[in-house]
Amino acid sequence: MKKLIVLLCAGLSTSLFAFAQQSNETPKAPKGKILFEQYCGSCHNFRVDGIGPQLGGLSSISDRKYLMAMITNAQDVIEAKNSRAVNLQKKFGTQMPSFEFLEAEERENILAYILEQPAPPSLSSRYGEPIKDPIPEKIQKTDKVLNIQHVYTIPPSSDKSPLTRIALMKTHPVSGETYISDLRGLIYRIKDHEPELFFDLRKEKPHFIDKPGLATGLGAFAFHPDFADNKTFYTTHTEAPKTARADFSLEDSTDVTLQWVLSEWQIKNENFPVMASSREMLRIDMVSGMHGVQEIAFKPQAQKGDEEYGLLYVSVGDGAAVEMGYPNVPHNEKGIWGCVIRIDPKGTNSRNGAYGIPASNPFVGTSRAAETYALGFRNPHRFIWTTAGQFLVTNIGQKQLESVNLVKPGYDFGWPYREGAFRIDELGDINEVYAIPEEELPNKYKEPVIEIDHDEMAAISTAVEYTGTAIPWLKGKYLFTSISQTKQYISDLADIKEGSRAEVKEIDIAVNGEITTFNKLTGNPGRADLRMGNDTEGEIYFYTKPDGKVYKVVP
Repeated sequence: MKKLIVLLCAGLSTSLFAFAQQSNETPKAPKGKILFEQYCGSCHNFRVDGIGPQLGGLSSISDRKYLMAMITNAQDVIEAKNSRAVNLQKKFGTQMPSFEFLEAEERENILAYILEQPAPPSLSSRYGEPIKDPIPEKIQKTDKVLNIQHVYTIPPSSDKSPLTRIALMKTHPVSGETYISDLRGLIYRIKDHEPELFFDLRKEKPHFIDKPGLATGLGAFAFHPDFADNKTFYTTHTEAPKTARADFSLEDSTDVTLQWVLSEWQIKNENFPVMASSREMLRIDMVSGMHGVQEIAFKPQAQKGDEEYGLLYVSVGDGAAVEMGYPNVPHNEKGIWGCVIRIDPKGTNSRNGAYGIPASNPFVGTSRAAETYALGFRNPHRFIWTTAGQFLVTNIGQKQLESVNLVKPGYDFGWPYREGAFRIDELGDINEVYAIPEEELPNKYKEPVIEIDHDEMAAISTAVEYTGTAIPWLKGKYLFTSISQTKQYISDLADIKEGSRAEVKEIDIAVNGEITTFNKLTGNPGRADLRMGNDTEGEIYFYTKPDGKVYKVVP
């Protein structure tokens, strides 16, 4: 829906506003508010620009026919070279999907609600002039190329674009087979390059939702390291607000758009797709559908007998609370928003008795939530442990910076007071960054080990270490991708050290020796929704949502 409102902002006149005010129909705005929160609130607010523009103060829309065409199928309007639509697409780096599934009356209700919202007050900064180009040095391309080969395609989960919403690749701890999840509630096993449905969460969770898209749906999955014995795995997924009482609830004055749920599953049969019984472990209220619970994992290097063995790490975003006007949500001592937490799935000493809190967690015995392992993230979207033991967490930034963070117990990366190594005004325009004031130095917050500004990339999606053998020059390399701009980047793991910034280079892909891009391969000029993963041999795969295709990096 973010693209919907991007295009609602184009070209304004007073005629439609007058029509909305003079109409004798039943007021549409209250119904529109519900629809806006469901489909639009993930990307838009009435305060500051986010993924799309802020929407406060719209008083008119130029052309009703044009507006309805944009809502129904914006891509057709963009392809017709409408200058307003094209310029907005360039500005926000996205394109609007089709909203044909919405009834005409629903679109009218959303519009009525938007038109009621006043313009936001002007925001003045407490920190002087913003830094317009936080990292002026441009990223250079490496002379290396990643040769890729299409190996299989995940079955479509929709007859409309995107055909799939594949988002996460993992390997099975026993068989070593690759598994891929689709946010629409499906997990596939890949056997001999053929996808086979392993689990359909939609049939097991009647309150499961995956609308409006973006981060909503089946967020993550993980197999217990003792899977051979206990047949247990874990998932996170979204449900509607107030489906059940949350373990971490927001204040009554804070909007709640959905809930994230962490579940443990016990497989009951050996057939595919499997049947499984579940128990709920954790439920979290969220302000919006963005920045959710999209990564869970056990440390792969942990061995039986280690303190780390069997402990589950969970990344929890801030739910876009700050850009929605709730800067008090992340960094709240009683909450876990904007944190990586660590829990014992088989323990019982949590507040709800459904999981354990390891005694070695850094904030046990303090006023902060004892689940917390590290904090100060906007959206800790993905994390890995390198073979050298480094715990690297990617963080999707607000409007200026993307970062990779070297995490140790108790580390605080500063959101919503920092974006990367820069100050932001959590009470002002959070889309700007500033120099850190002298009175806040020495900095009590940790800084990234990789940092890139948004003139290079936006929305860091996944990151992997190459641990395979087929491509020797990739050994010791850290690779990551972006959702917007759809680019690939590479760094030397040897350069990733606390207190410094590792060098980053962009790297091209090629098919049959010919340089190309994932935008071209998917036929999607806006974004290819690119992700990455490893197989059990450490070889690297790319996969794209619009078409469900999976590519292997080959010699």
